[in-house]
Amino acid sequence: MKTKLLTAVVVFFAGIYMSSAQEDTRIGVMLNYGTEVEAIGAGVNAEFPIIENLTISPAFIYYFPGDQFGGSLNWWEINGNANYYFVNNENLGFYGMGGLNYTNVSFDWEGESFGAAESSDGRFGLNLGAGANFSIDSNITPFAEAKYVIIDGGQLVIGAGVKFSI
Repeated sequence: MKTKLLTAVVVFFAGIYMSSAQEDTRIGVMLNYGTEVEAIGAGVNAEFPIIENLTISPAFIYYFPGDQFGGSLNWWEINGNANYYFVNNENLGFYGMGGLNYTNVSFDWEGESFGAAESSDGRFGLNLGAGANFSIDSNITPFAEAKYVIIDGGQLVIGAGVKFSI
């Protein structure tokens, strides 16, 4: 089932890319901070133009594991956002974002009294936020964004990175 879902997602985004083959297609890397996980994460994202002022932006973020309560916390998320550009000129692109989020959290614990244990949970949520692209070069675009993930416990994610035109 997971393989079929992954194949469908890849085909969907490949179709979007092929149909939009414009010079504004970008891929990028980013650093993020999540307020609920209280950790820094690294991620990759892409931006595929659909129509004027609207892009589809998938992203993956992996938060660096942390030791908490005698165990190891692992947290990652997959996002599928739509970005609508309110301002999009040579120097600045300001956009609002909304989309879907899937977050996976696992906790590995080893204790002397009870042995080893592992717990994992995945949840779907919604993203709402805004971001800005800062053009410094025709092929390199630094960006910053903030989003709130509406999910159990909620999380504010602040990130910055660079996108490369392809």
